[in-house]
Amino acid sequence: IGIVMIVAFAINLLVARFTRWKSVFLTGHMLYWFPYVFIAAGVDAGLTGGKLIILAAVFTAVYMVVSPNLIRPIVKAVTGDDSFTIAHPTTSLSVISGLLGKVVGNKDHSTEDLKIPASLGFLREISITGSFAIAVTYIVMYGLLVANGYDPAQVWGYADGTTGIFTYIFTHAIYFGVGITIMLQGVRMLIAEIVPAFKGIADKFVPNAIPALDVPVIFPYAPNALVIGFLVAMVSSIITILLTAGMFPTVVIPLVSTCFFEIGCAAIVGNATGGIRGCVIGAAVSGIIMVFLVGFGAYFFNNTIQQWMLVYGGQDFSLWGM
Repeated sequence: IGIVMIVAFAINLLVARFTRWKSVFLTGHMLYWFPYVFIAAGVDAGLTGGKLIILAAVFTAVYMVVSPNLIRPIVKAVTGDDSFTIAHPTTSLSVISGLLGKVVGNKDHSTEDLKIPASLGFLREISITGSFAIAVTYIVMYGLLVANGYDPAQVWGYADGTTGIFTYIFTHAIYFGVGITIMLQGVRMLIAEIVPAFKGIADKFVPNAIPALDVPVIFPYAPNALVIGFLVAMVSSIITILLTAGMFPTVVIPLVSTCFFEIGCAAIVGNATGGIRGCVIGAAVSGIIMVFLVGFGAYFFNNTIQQWMLVYGGQDFSLWGM
């Protein structure tokens, strides 16, 4: 994985230096995770040694070049400038959402223009709405399991079992809100510092290159769309999971991480191209696609990272891995 990561990043720099594909993939953990996925795919396909490293290096390098440049125009539609792009497995779902938004929506009716009563003005703060969303998600998932015949004590044991259910849900919802606040503050600092710093380096070694960054850099541009997209994706994906039970060689679980990060970005893109309708429809369709990508991916990742995909798959990891 380490060899593939270094070789692929070197190829990315060469492509940015000598071609019109100018993005440089700078999302640290994704620099590791994509080689990880492609190595796993090669191992499951029976490859070893040099063939395995070459296959994974080629796929990683291609992804690092194609993905940020593919999503670059719709990132510009969201942010209004072209100073950075996104390097994250949200690309496939975000592109689909952006195209759907253009077809079905009206970008003049943005989620950020929603009229919220003065008494509910506090909901404009994403840390509060995010906390509410997580609390509702916990309650709904707990209720679904109990309604399907699971013993409430057993279900509660999976989560915690040592504190009261109200205390657990309340504290974990607040943890989420606090985490979002810290992350967004960090993102603002990152954009303020890394873009100018990168430009100084790029002008000398890779002229006209732009940084490809982690997906949270786009969250502050449409926080309402982020929360709406997350909630819509959770609903559409859970319904899809229930309707497709028994269809795949694995049990698909609700992918909370993918719904928030990847589909949250897809919802923001859908809002930029199609307003409220683009946000909702893009998120709903992405939630459905996510389940099928994880389900069909189980046919390919049958020995290595199938369980990991049940938590972090359902987007470019699954699609490109297959």
